[in-house]
Parts: sequence; structure tokens; C-alpha cells
Amino acid sequence: MRHVVEQLAASRIREVANEGLGRADVLKFWFGESDEVTPGFIRDAAIASLQAGETFYAHNLGLQELREAIAAYTENLHRGRGTAHWIGRLAVTSGGVNGLMLAAQTLVEAGDEVVVVTPAWPNLVAQSLIMGARVTSVPLRVQTEGARAGAWVLDLDALLAAITPATRMLVVNAPNNPTGWTLSAAEQRSILEHCRRTGTWILADEVYERLYFADDTPNGAAPSFLDVADPDDRVIVAHSFSKSFLMTGWRLGWLVLPPALTDAVGKLIEYNTSCAPVFVQRAATVALQRGNEVTPALVEHLRHCRDTLVPLLRALPGVTLAEPLGGMYAFFRIEGQDDCLAVAKRLVREAGLGLAPGSAFSPEAAGWLRWCFASRDTSRLVQGVERLERWLQAHQQGT
Repeated sequence: MRHVVEQLAASRIREVANEGLGRADVLKFWFGESDEVTPGFIRDAAIASLQAGETFYAHNLGLQELREAIAAYTENLHRGRGTAHWIGRLAVTSGGVNGLMLAAQTLVEAGDEVVVVTPAWPNLVAQSLIMGARVTSVPLRVQTEGARAGAWVLDLDALLAAITPATRMLVVNAPNNPTGWTLSAAEQRSILEHCRRTGTWILADEVYERLYFADDTPNGAAPSFLDVADPDDRVIVAHSFSKSFLMTGWRLGWLVLPPALTDAVGKLIEYNTSCAPVFVQRAATVALQRGNEVTPALVEHLRHCRDTLVPLLRALPGVTLAEPLGGMYAFFRIEGQDDCLAVAKRLVREAGLGLAPGSAFSPEAAGWLRWCFASRDTSRLVQGVERLERWLQAHQQGT
């Protein structure tokens, strides 16, 4: 076994979830997915494809119909350059995580320097480590005062200082899992201009782009590097059908690439998965074509979930929490509860409440907890807060 693989950390979210295996009484908010089933018309498209016998290999880069649908979707959100502009820049991948790994395989060699903005989904660090890179984290910092106390924000100067001509790739996830932080368009321009000077690639994980609650963009999406980058810039943007289309289990995503990289990524897809299943691609095509029946309502529901959960958590004694601008997570800490992994396990065992420990996302997030609020029934969120409140009261009383 390669040493780097042996040294990879096991998922601490899974470690907590294992505490609740077989327990129907646990309210589970630990994983990053909605509890809503994929809409019926998307499932029907997959069924129709299977019934038509579409069980064979497809093009490495994805079905032409799906790539055209992705191009139209992207054109609707970004820059207004025309659908044809995007077609040659797309690669359909077997999930967003597969797309991110393909990007790392394309760009990173052993010994390369990679900078990652953290806290972040642990795969974003692990993928470069698997390739043998040296990873440097640039942590977000926590606001401690004012109306946004508990919000995680970027120290742009610290990030730019960490990116040098020796930096092969910058990895940034915004809107961010777990913190809800997102980049402004001005920050994206500053980062892009700096990376142009240093020759650094940007890998932007924008899978939460549509799950955005601020009202500062005309298209309802978070600021994207696709809005500021030129086609030949060293920028790769990763997307997924999982979050915005309620398709987590389908395992389908896509990359937006500089045109010069598309064929190379197609070759890597051949050596990784060959192609995504046709019936899944048919479902995704329909999801994009009828996306207005899914995503806007989903975002409004998530806003309602956020606005239900956040005030209730803030009202608990010792809780620090800022309203997230994007994503589907409340990221908070409880005063005096610094061992978040132990706290998360105890909450499962003693309160029937399943949350993710902040230490799963980076060392600087130790002491924090992530609550996925993508719940079909907001009464589950209320019930979860009630369980947390009772647990805190019992803990404070020493019982």
C-alpha cells in the first residue's frame, strides 16, 4: 500500500454516523444531502432510458444532448457568450467528487504545492495528497464581534501571500461546505489576477452555486469564477447534480475546462470510469431542461429551513452562529464544548441527534458542529433543537 493512502484520515462524519447505525430514533443531520426524493419526472426519464435498452457505453465526455443542456444552463447563468462557447469546454463526470479527482489527476504531480482554503470538505485536501502533493491550508477566520459574529471570512491578503509561482493549484470551495461562506466577485477577480501572475491553476468547487440566499446577483446564483475568467485562463470549475437537483445518489457532475484540457480529461475519464451511465445522463438532461420546476422551489425551501433553524440555535445559551449566505448548513459552536467529535458522538447516543463534527473539515474547525438543514419537514429541525437544548441543560447540571 502507498504510504500516503495508508495515512489518509478516515471520515469523522462516518465515524459519528456509525454511532447511530440501526437506530430509527436518531434525527440525522450529519450528511450533506436533502431528505427529499429526486423528483418523479427525473426518475421517470431514467426508467424510460432503461426500458429503451440504453445500457451500453457512451462518449467519455458525456452524451451530446446532456452537454448541450449543460451548455444552455451555463449560458443562462454566466457571461452571455452563447451556448456554443461552452460545448467544447465540458466534461460529464461520475459525480462531482469524480470531477474534482479528475482535475487533480490532470494537474498535480508528486511534490507539487497545492493551496486549499479551509475549512473544506475533506476530499478537497485528500485528493491532492493522494497525488503526492504538498498541501498548504489557508484558514478562513471567524468574526468575533458584531451582527455577523460566528461568520467565517476570507483574509484575502493571507491567501494571496500563500500563492507563489511555486504553487501549482489553488482549491477553493464557495459557497463553502461547511461554513456557508462565499466569495465576492471582487475577491474572485483579485484571486484570478494574482494566479495569472503566478501561473497557478484555480480549481473552483461551485457545487453549491445555486443554493445561495443573498440578493446581490441578477441570476440568483452565487458569484462564479466563470463570470470573471477568460476561456483560456487556468481555471477549472466543478459542478454536480447532487445538491441543486436533489440527485445525490445518482453520482453525476461536470467540469468546465479550458478548451485545451478537454481531450486530456476525456482520456482520464476512460481510465477511471470510461463514462457515466446513459440512463443517469438521460435523467440529468431532463433535470436541466425542467430545472425551474426543481431548483427555485428548493432554494426557497432551504431558505425557510435556514430561517427556522438559525434563530432557534442562536437562542440557546453559549451558541455562536452566523446566518449562512449559501449552502445547506448551519455551522456553530457551543461554549465549553471544544471536543466536537466527542460531543457529536454523545449527542447521537444521549440525545438522538446526528450532527457532523467540525474537525472533519479542518483542524481550525475543531470545536464546531455542522447541521445540514435540508429537511423536507421543518418540524424535524425544531425537534432537533429541542433535543440539543435538553442535552445542554442536562450536561450543565452534571447529569
